Amino acid sequence: MSSARDSAALLDAWLREERQPSCGWDFSYLDGRMWDGGETWDYSRRAAELMGGAASALDMDTGGGEVLMGLREFWRGKVTATEGYAPNFELARARLRPLGVRVVGWAASDEAPMPFADGEFDLVLNRHAAFNAREVARVLSDGGAFLTQQTSGAWAWDLQAEFGASPQTPDVSLAKCASLLEDAGLAILDAREWEGRLRFADVGAVVYYLKAIPWEVPGFGVRTHFERLVALQERLDAEGELSFYAGKFLIEARKSQFSERRDRSEE
Repeated sequence: MSSARDSAALLDAWLREERQPSCGWDFSYLDGRMWDGGETWDYSRRAAELMGGAASALDMDTGGGEVLMGLREFWRGKVTATEGYAPNFELARARLRPLGVRVVGWAASDEAPMPFADGEFDLVLNRHAAFNAREVARVLSDGGAFLTQQTSGAWAWDLQAEFGASPQTPDVSLAKCASLLEDAGLAILDAREWEGRLRFADVGAVVYYLKAIPWEVPGFGVRTHFERLVALQERLDAEGELSFYAGKFLIEARKSQFSERRDRSEE
C-alpha cells in the first residue's frame, strides 16, 4: 500500500460494500464482478421439467424464493418451501405466500427429521442445502424424484484460508451424497460434477460476498480483516485477478425399486 491516503480510500470503499443490503440468494448486485460456473447441466431447466409432472413439490432452503419463483410457470399442484435463515424466511414468506406457496420456517439439516408426512411430495428440490437422505426418501411419494445441486465441501477453501477460516463441511462430495441416497433406498438416475474457479473482479466484491454468506468466514468484517483485504488488493494488483476453488455436483434420484441409471451428459 503506497500511502495512508490509499489505505483510507480503500477502507471507505470497502465499508460501503459492507453496508450494501443483500437479500435471499440474489447476487445480481455482483453481476460483472463475480463469476463461477461452467457446469455441464442446467439445474433450473431440469427442475422445471420435473416440477411440470409433480402434483406436490418441496423446495428446501429456498432462500428468498428466487429459484422457485423462476419456476412458477411449471407449478402444477401444491408447492411448499422451507427456509431456516431468519432474514431469508421473512423475504420468502412475503414473496411466496401471496402465490399460494406454503412457507415453513425450518432449517435444512443432514440429521434432523423433516416436518412433513410420509410420502407427502412427488418432488423434492434442493439447491445448495443440507439434507438427510433417509428423511428425503421418507417424504417422497412412490416414484417421487429428488433433485439436488450441491457445492463441494471444499468450495472456496483458499478464499476462506485468506481470513484464517476453513470449510465447515469439507467431506461433502458427490460420492458421499450419492452413497447416502442409495443407502436410503433411492435409485441414482444422474450424477455429475464440475470443478472450476470462483472469480472476483475487485476486493469490494469479495467483501459483499462474505457479508452475504456470513458462515463462510465467521465474524468477517472490513475493519477486523482489513489487513487481509489489503493483501488481496495487492494480489489483485500483481496478478490481475482473484480466483479461488469452485466445485459443484448434481444428483437426480428417484424413489422406485426398479429405476435405471440415466446418463444426461449429452444433453
